Amino acid sequence: MIQQTLLILNALELNLPLTNPVLKFFIILLIILFSPILLNKIKIPHLLGLIIAGALIGPNGLNLIERDNGIILSGTAGLLYIMFLAGLEIDLADFKKNGKKSLVFGLYTFLIPMFLGTLVGLYILKISIASSLLLASMFASHTLIAYPIISKLGIAKNRAVNITVGGTMITDTLALLVLAIIVGMAKGNVDTAFWLQLVFGIIIFGLIVTFLFPIIAKWFLKRFDDNISQYIFVLTMVFLGAVLAEMASIEPIIGAFLAGLSLNPLIPHTSPLMNRIGFVGNAIFIPFFLLGVGMLIDFHIFITDSKTIIVALVMIVTATLSKFLAAWLTQKTYNFSADERRLIFGLSNAQAAATLAAVLVGYNTVLATTTSGEPIRLFDETILNGTILMILVTCTIASFVAQKGAKNLVLSQTTHMDLGHEENQEKILIPISNIENTEELITLALAVKSKRNKEGLFAMNIVDNNTNDGSADKLARKILDKAEIIASATDTNLKTILRYDLSIINGINSIVRENNITDLILGLHAKKRLSDSFLGDLTEGILSKCNTTTLIYKSTQPLSTIKRHVIFIPANAEKELGFAFWLIKIWNIAQNTGTNLKFYAAKATLEYIKEIHGKYPVECEFISFNDWENLLSLTKDISKSDNLIFVLSRKEGPSYLSSMLNIPEYLNSNFQNHSFILIYPMQEGVSDTSKINLMNPSFIEPIEKLDLIGKNIAKVFKNR
Repeated sequence: MIQQTLLILNALELNLPLTNPVLKFFIILLIILFSPILLNKIKIPHLLGLIIAGALIGPNGLNLIERDNGIILSGTAGLLYIMFLAGLEIDLADFKKNGKKSLVFGLYTFLIPMFLGTLVGLYILKISIASSLLLASMFASHTLIAYPIISKLGIAKNRAVNITVGGTMITDTLALLVLAIIVGMAKGNVDTAFWLQLVFGIIIFGLIVTFLFPIIAKWFLKRFDDNISQYIFVLTMVFLGAVLAEMASIEPIIGAFLAGLSLNPLIPHTSPLMNRIGFVGNAIFIPFFLLGVGMLIDFHIFITDSKTIIVALVMIVTATLSKFLAAWLTQKTYNFSADERRLIFGLSNAQAAATLAAVLVGYNTVLATTTSGEPIRLFDETILNGTILMILVTCTIASFVAQKGAKNLVLSQTTHMDLGHEENQEKILIPISNIENTEELITLALAVKSKRNKEGLFAMNIVDNNTNDGSADKLARKILDKAEIIASATDTNLKTILRYDLSIINGINSIVRENNITDLILGLHAKKRLSDSFLGDLTEGILSKCNTTTLIYKSTQPLSTIKRHVIFIPANAEKELGFAFWLIKIWNIAQNTGTNLKFYAAKATLEYIKEIHGKYPVECEFISFNDWENLLSLTKDISKSDNLIFVLSRKEGPSYLSSMLNIPEYLNSNFQNHSFILIYPMQEGVSDTSKINLMNPSFIEPIEKLDLIGKNIAKVFKNR
């Protein structure tokens, strides 16, 4: 340790960068570790802290660490990660719904900076028309530096965020096209071949990423369930998208974003794979990118070059004003709140990746040489240095503004919420006895649960109390350990219960009562048929005594590879006590896995569901259907990648139909290779019916605030 300290002191004294790679990496990890801890105490966003730290240790600061190829490579991966996560975490249904708004914002945030930037370049900075247009394109582009802050606070699906992310793709693409055209014109390369190559390259690139990537990903994820292989595959697809974008003459960040959009439906937001993707990016790659940006900053410019300071001030004011005007116009156009405007402005104000690419290209593009041999460039050194200062200031403003807007929105969503009593919170029990379907049962539980529910998952295994086989106990513990590992990969605490009992049904009933379980997930082996005796035993043994929302799940393919959930709902389902509760589970599945929903139900029932859909959009179809005696007539409408969901009822329930008894034979005869879920809602009249806190937010997320769903649940959801 003394030797390492002497090496650092010697490097500082001689103003030389460290050469020991282990020591360099150690210092970087220390900065990544302690910057957030220290800066959070003084209310400074940790992203900004990493940029400042990069400036201090970089070649223009203490010169401890060079901005070498290793830093550049890691930083490039971090930048691509930011764009990839933006595409991966976006709510696709909301993205499609707000597509026009994204287009409008994208044009606002492109055209306003282009107009102001061109005027500033021509009349204030006195540069050429080509240089002015290129400068304006730098103002038009932006980097989602503040996106990790938004994501961490849990509002990445806010409409303002979705619109900004969509607008980012539009403005960055247009700005980078301007860059390609201006540089091509400066070099005299803009001809018919240039335009053909550009247009066809973009079209081919878009088709490959949009249509071929999902096919490849679905094939791979369906056949390989190894955690490491899946993560490396995703990383490969990100960089493949970036490479294809470069081949199409556009920036790789566009390729990474489109790769995220393409893989979005196949990587559930609650899955272990999603957790690993976000963890590695936020822990390693993104901090390296921010440190690399900081290393470009030269503090000496503030006191040694007044011209650079003036140019930088002009650029900072122009970039910030134009981005604020775009955010303000978007707010006024769509009647957004002030905090949503802050989100838009905070996400779109930071100038980094595309801006840096443009200024370096402009600086390296030589138009001619003077008589003394000096190069005449599109951008001189003052604009290059001014851009570096602009990056620092705009990233600072963006971080503070985005953090303020995000925190205000989080507070507004949680204020006035009645958290209820512990015994009324969502608690999901998953009885597991087969190691082969353990992962799919836990995956379903993670998909249907509330986001807030980090402690309410229970996995149980029941061992026959009369058995003398010691291996049964070991196998049970092995299965529970696997379930716990799967859940922990998503930062969810799964409580495991090993119980000795004479009867599985008695064991389940006891645990449901002892732990105030609200939801029960039962699994069927993929190779077994659904028998009448199973449903009979279930109805008599569990459903008659436990008033839980009960899901019976048979999985024949991973949940992430399901394209659509087809839901069959009986008439009068909306009159049941548990209507809202099972519907929320389905809504959660759609939002967490990015899949479509297709409802077959009576018109009266569909009206309630359409009301939900209007406020909380997911991809939905609604088919009026009420003839459960003729379910076979719908067979032709179901594809291989569909998951079937049947909403059933206990006998004597308002929605009970005698034809429900035919469901096992219907599934066994026609859909042996399909995944399916049978849902039994909570119903009145069950022996253990207890008081349910209908205002508890753990029941109602993410469609938390409906005004009315039937007489029994009129107060389940609260207005914003």
